Amino acid sequence: MEQTTPDFFHDFRQELLAGAEANCNYQLAEFMEAVAGELVETGFVEGFEFCHFRAQRGMRVDGYWFNDEGVLELFVADFDCRNELASLTKTEAEAAFKRAVNFFEASLQKGLYRELEITSPEYGLARQIADRKEGIRQVNLLLLSERTLSDRIQALPEGQSGGIPVSYHIWDISRLQRQRSSRGRKEPLDLDFLEMFGTGISCLPAHLGSEAYQSYLVVMPATILAGLYEKFGARLLEQNVRCFLQARGNVNKGIRATILNEPHMFFAYNNGITATAQEVETGMSEAGPQIMRINDLQIVNGGQTTASLFHTQRKDKASLDGIFVQMKLAVIDSQESETVVPKISEYANTQNKVNAADFFSNHPFHIRMEDFSRRIWAPAQQGGQRETKWFYERARGQYADAQAKMTPAEQRRFKAENPKPQMFTKTDLAKFENVWDDHPKWVNLGAQKNFSHYAERIGQEWAKSSDGFNEFYYRRAIARALIFKETEKLVSMQPWYHGGYRANIVAYAIAALSEICRRHGKSLDVQKVWNSQGLSQNLTNAIAVAAKFVNDDIVNPPSGIFNISEWCKKDMCWKRIQERISELESVLPAEFFRGLLSKEDERIEIKGARKIQKIDDGIKAQAQVFALSSEKWSAILAAGSARRLFSPKELAILEIATQIPGRVPSEKQCLVLLDLLERCRLEGIAPDSD
Repeated sequence: MEQTTPDFFHDFRQELLAGAEANCNYQLAEFMEAVAGELVETGFVEGFEFCHFRAQRGMRVDGYWFNDEGVLELFVADFDCRNELASLTKTEAEAAFKRAVNFFEASLQKGLYRELEITSPEYGLARQIADRKEGIRQVNLLLLSERTLSDRIQALPEGQSGGIPVSYHIWDISRLQRQRSSRGRKEPLDLDFLEMFGTGISCLPAHLGSEAYQSYLVVMPATILAGLYEKFGARLLEQNVRCFLQARGNVNKGIRATILNEPHMFFAYNNGITATAQEVETGMSEAGPQIMRINDLQIVNGGQTTASLFHTQRKDKASLDGIFVQMKLAVIDSQESETVVPKISEYANTQNKVNAADFFSNHPFHIRMEDFSRRIWAPAQQGGQRETKWFYERARGQYADAQAKMTPAEQRRFKAENPKPQMFTKTDLAKFENVWDDHPKWVNLGAQKNFSHYAERIGQEWAKSSDGFNEFYYRRAIARALIFKETEKLVSMQPWYHGGYRANIVAYAIAALSEICRRHGKSLDVQKVWNSQGLSQNLTNAIAVAAKFVNDDIVNPPSGIFNISEWCKKDMCWKRIQERISELESVLPAEFFRGLLSKEDERIEIKGARKIQKIDDGIKAQAQVFALSSEKWSAILAAGSARRLFSPKELAILEIATQIPGRVPSEKQCLVLLDLLERCRLEGIAPDSD
């Protein structure tokens, strides 16, 4: 490990204090959101809602998340803004968990919500636990600590509370450091099948004659696959697959029908799953070779099959006995998994062609956004002299990696040019964009689900025309980021704000202003926000009014709804705000409307940016085409023709490419050639560049 734990603690603490100041956040809230955000990004949990409550009767909770599969995550903090790194004992950890268990049991069995303020977040959580009593199948308790615990104790034995299984997870500062140093990949699951299920998994080695990696053909009992999904949920799924499932979220009707009506035919009807692992331990049984243990199992194709088996068993009370799933398992070295696993996922899902599943780090959209962020300087803020950049983290850990080999002086210069508060991720971008584009409910569903919807939407738009994702789009995205961040600070400073539902208020306040702009046929002057790298007083005043309006609306949900955070996730919440939008219009400052742009002005700017992007794309395409020699284009022509991959028009364009540099393909023809190159790559016949 490059960094000692005390150094990491010091850096993390400084980052935390700076973040709390920049976001006008309490230090405890900033700590919980920072650590929980890491767990959401890497798939350990699906989401996080801050909810700080403690009582003299030995109860405490600091956050929660209900997922769609009957799992409740309860978070409890061990945080005192300590100046020095300290140790957390097992006794202290158990005491913290006990306080969270007391809160859960009081909510589940003793009607705790009746003692709480009805508009408070803790009331909503306690009431939801009581109302969902029959549907909660698992409680995961997570202790987030700024102290360090022995590496040997990262979880406690599982137990029960109110007849519901409870698991205990400790995320101390050392475990957080290990997570960050692994480039943000999810913490690997170590699955011991003998210990968990009393049996290994039948397999056949499929790597004969190959030294590159091990692979196996596996016959996976459906009971075990569903059992793994029940215990670990989306942590089993590779990120692309997790995104796809969250975007869809439905049980495959064909799979369900086969389980219920023809379980003996499941193996024949189902395509099976594709998975990867870092390490596999095998052994022999009377039935032949078996896999006994797998480290870091990731399902890269077949997430729908896995989830459907679990849901059909649970909701339809269907038996999975005698049902088996075929699995292709590739063992990939941990150093190569970051690049190889997403490729396997991409190729394995090619037949299904799901935009959301392909929309990750290597998608051209992200590469283009990264390119903009590295070369476009943002104007100096008012009163400042230095121009800066907004650092787009296309892949987790890029911001830290960029500084890894720098001298201290180089690091200071890098941070001055790329301030940490101006680093943003894919999930941040999805949040900034969706609130403006009439999708605030998605933002309230949590970072991963919101990104899933954004990925699907932008993936479709990119496929139609990539020209719209240009420098204007990038500058507008940064302007929206500035507005979002300033709105968070503004809400925290309002006299009516008492510490709950900030994320919901921010999302709907911005969406409401965007809705008003649309109704008036106007748009916000994002270029003005970009130029000043800040908000005008007129815009700030309008946001404050909109935030108060939204707060007053959401804290009064319809009769029968008691959890305000859950209400904010429903379509009806946004619909009700839209129906009342004229009330907000009537109290907005007149200066806000005078500062808006006509749609025609915006269209002119967008049209010009599209034209420039088209030229840039053409130049880039020509450079990529010329990176291959005429001989290699001839090889592509021959191999593709043998497989009848090309149309007559495409063959004619390829003929031109085979004569480079004697003949030069046009920019339009180069774009066609790159599409043909991608098609050949998927067929396994594309050569490398010279």
